[in-house]
Amino acid sequence: MAALRTAVPVLALLGLCLGPAAAATPLVIWHGMGDSCCNPVSMGYVQKLVEKKIPGIYVLSLKIGSNMIQDMENSFFMNVNDQVREVCSQLATDPHLQGGYNAMGFSQGGQFLRAVAQRCPAPPMLNLISIGGQHQGVYGFPRCPGESSHLCDWIRKTLDLGAYTKAVQEHLVQAEYWHDPLKEEDYRKNSIFLADINQERGINETYKKNLMALKKFVMVKFLNDTMVDPPISEWFGFYKSGQAKETIPLQETSLYKEDRLGLQEMDKAGKLVFLGVKGDHLHFSEEWFDSTILPFL
Repeated sequence: MAALRTAVPVLALLGLCLGPAAAATPLVIWHGMGDSCCNPVSMGYVQKLVEKKIPGIYVLSLKIGSNMIQDMENSFFMNVNDQVREVCSQLATDPHLQGGYNAMGFSQGGQFLRAVAQRCPAPPMLNLISIGGQHQGVYGFPRCPGESSHLCDWIRKTLDLGAYTKAVQEHLVQAEYWHDPLKEEDYRKNSIFLADINQERGINETYKKNLMALKKFVMVKFLNDTMVDPPISEWFGFYKSGQAKETIPLQETSLYKEDRLGLQEMDKAGKLVFLGVKGDHLHFSEEWFDSTILPFL
């Protein structure tokens, strides 16, 4: 999220009629890999920006752990299914959210919040905004955020050597959305998170029903992304099975054609929104955020 440091200077309000403060729909934010809930140059910045533009809004920036350090570490090492359960508990007991909320996930926080939508319908998620989320997973780890290059090197080697082993799946977050198009059967059988929420081992009708209850599912792709491989995963596309060169859009995937998640029906109903923004992963300006994202809140 270092890119947020370069956000353009604060702009004047756009003159949008946001209505009375009491009417503002609460917002839940989930950060990406190597970040934390309250970093002043990333999620803290986004939270203050939203609060400034929508006076009176309640914003919950999710923290997994008792402090910012644990929150950052858990973005690498805490089983995603346990994280989702923790978040579902937080949301269910937050009195501000019981009438419904909007959700905004950054990078891996995008697919994690989609899991929340599919698994935990109460309180209801109204709109899901995924900013650089990898909904078909990743196959490659070209750049790794965080302070430790040694940690990044270790993660790369671990993913290359044993992404689908039980120990790695249960203890390395990025392995849980690692999608190897050359080993599709291993992925379907052994991925403990992404293969489940993407209905790769069968149809969970509850997942489908809950996701289809969204009013809008907004997916933002960074058009010059050098971190996510392949970038089209941010629009729910991926590599064509059996190779790692040619990509296909969501509409050509079996997930869409068989409508295992209801995405085809949502697309036809105008509930899916595909947005592109120039820049590398999570690089965006305040002006773009104001004009493009705020209207969904």
